Amino acid sequence: MQRLYLQFYVTILVVLAVFVGAAVLLWRVADDDNRTPQYLDVAAELTGALLPDATAPRTDQQRAIEGLQRKLRFDIALYEPDGDMIAMAGKPPPRFDPNRARTGWRRGPGGPNFVLQLPDGRWLVARQVRERPNPIFWIAAALGVVAIAVAVGAFPVVRGLGRRLERLKAGVDRLGGGDLSARVKVEGRDELAALAASFNRSAERIEGLVAAHRLLLANASHELRTPLTRIAVAASLLGDAADPRTRESLKRDVAELDQLIEQILLASRLEAVPTLEQHEPVDLLALAAEEASHYDVEASGEPVTVSGDRTLLRRLVRNLIENAQRYGGATEGEDSVAVSVTRAGNRAVLEVTDRGPGVPEAERQRIFEPFYRLAGGAETGRGSGLGLALVLDIARRHGGDAVCLAAEGGGSRFRVDLPAA
Repeated sequence: MQRLYLQFYVTILVVLAVFVGAAVLLWRVADDDNRTPQYLDVAAELTGALLPDATAPRTDQQRAIEGLQRKLRFDIALYEPDGDMIAMAGKPPPRFDPNRARTGWRRGPGGPNFVLQLPDGRWLVARQVRERPNPIFWIAAALGVVAIAVAVGAFPVVRGLGRRLERLKAGVDRLGGGDLSARVKVEGRDELAALAASFNRSAERIEGLVAAHRLLLANASHELRTPLTRIAVAASLLGDAADPRTRESLKRDVAELDQLIEQILLASRLEAVPTLEQHEPVDLLALAAEEASHYDVEASGEPVTVSGDRTLLRRLVRNLIENAQRYGGATEGEDSVAVSVTRAGNRAVLEVTDRGPGVPEAERQRIFEPFYRLAGGAETGRGSGLGLALVLDIARRHGGDAVCLAAEGGGSRFRVDLPAA
């Protein structure tokens, strides 16, 4: 993943590099334009006016060249139109060929060489004694220093912007992960600060809506208990003249509704409390045997102690056994449901096996979703749709997991593994 602050910073550096390059190129072009022949022609006319005439004695021309050399600090040589040297001051210049010479300049090994043809036809060759730093290098160095200063000064600003974005992303991830109390710090007065403030308002609104939803669900579930109790009492007071099937069906419906309300309340409580409220040693085999006895089912295996909430673990075992009896076969008892507890390394493994039609492999994970039903499930059985969802939630709160596997000989095998104490 590319970091946003690095993209900003690289963009600034590229812009600075382009700016420095363009400035150096423009200076180079302008510097070359300043050395066009017309300027050197003017220099040749001015130099010719300073020197004696071509007919003057060579001694006078020598003195004039020496005086010019002291003022300019150039190595200077004066030639006749045919290339014969008239006078010289300083080091001897390189070999001069008037037939190939023309007014201009070129950079030589000892420095820039200037060739001027005076108005009277004589040639003046000058070479700078000491190479002066080209101004273009000073300009490039100054621009480079400015670029470095901007780069160093821009990095904290860009990195600070990146950190603010990272903190905002972390807050969004926390909220998306279920932490409704997630908030981010509002820093500055720019667009990012406005975005952080907007995120905090949205998170606060979402937290309020979810809290209101939980409260409404809990209150509604609690209030349903009263009419269900009255219906149960009325069903028990029905006389012998009432249809036995109708009376039993009514009792089952009331019991199922009461169980659904209990599971909804438990799910709401678990959602409100993300961690376990109690940690105590629990003998998983003894707990499973106790719950299995209520359904005329025997539990086998070896004693394994786990640490956790005894009430929640009891609910986990109960939901698995009820699910196995409801969907795992037409007959109840030992032959249709089997419960076992074993140790696998440092894990406690609880398995509840049934002899029902089994669960298709593609749906073995989805049956742990709240209120999920298999295809045709509405006709094959009854249930609240929260039992297995609570099993998975309770297992994960204890550091374990729950899966559905295929049982040998047909049916389903629900396996829960928990850390052994």
